[in-house]
Amino acid sequence: MTQIVLGILTFILAAVQGETQHTYWNYAMFSWAFCSIMTLIITVIEMFKLHLLLKFCLDWDDFTTGMAMSSALMTTSVFVMYANFYICKKCLYSIVIAFLALLCGVAYILEVVKDKFMDKKKGSYLAALPGFWKVLEAFVSCIIFISLTGYDGKPALIMCIVAYVIPFPIIPIIIITNIFTKIKNCLPFNIDRFVFIFLVISVVLYTFAAIIWPIYTFRGNPRPSDCPGSFCIWAIQFMVAFMTYVNLILFIMDLVFTLLGMCGFKRS
Repeated sequence: MTQIVLGILTFILAAVQGETQHTYWNYAMFSWAFCSIMTLIITVIEMFKLHLLLKFCLDWDDFTTGMAMSSALMTTSVFVMYANFYICKKCLYSIVIAFLALLCGVAYILEVVKDKFMDKKKGSYLAALPGFWKVLEAFVSCIIFISLTGYDGKPALIMCIVAYVIPFPIIPIIIITNIFTKIKNCLPFNIDRFVFIFLVISVVLYTFAAIIWPIYTFRGNPRPSDCPGSFCIWAIQFMVAFMTYVNLILFIMDLVFTLLGMCGFKRS
């Protein structure tokens, strides 16, 4: 309940402020709304014991813990972004919003700690390593998308964006398929082999982007002397390059663990 109150309160205060329509702002508003709504839905379902009806098709503890982990990731990242872009020494209203955003992120982190270490909830997919790899990959992809800038009239950078876009919609499909065991069991193909092929393609695409984006963005384009900490186009383009390498590493590690799983090694 604490997460719901903090999330809704932060969302309302930020909406009243109406700071900007920048992609970072839109991401922050979406994160506060999405996490609050999902937490409210989960709370209502558990309040009326409706989750007992869902156990035949999904692992409810895995789903709730996984959502808490995802929400902690989203709200914490939103706090960092908001504090970086929108607060200043004289911006008291923005400082209040940032403080509430911090409390919201901490509340979700404490929920994860409670689920994983105090209640000893064990995840079968979403709250376990295989599923959380996908959550991290989707999260980093979102950070890349909201940071894209300076690519107009540059075919090489547009090709990089295509490389970012291709894997993204497949990730939630894989997550949903693995969460709902009934769907997974009805598939006419082996989902692990499909995931393996998907990861190989993703590694190739991100390797391409990891090479092309820095070359066509920073070659002959050093950081401007008047570029503040992270609030100029050059710094945001650097964020895209950095997150490209982060996601490439995530996809490679996910590929390795998936291959080990297919070869019979147990994944925790």
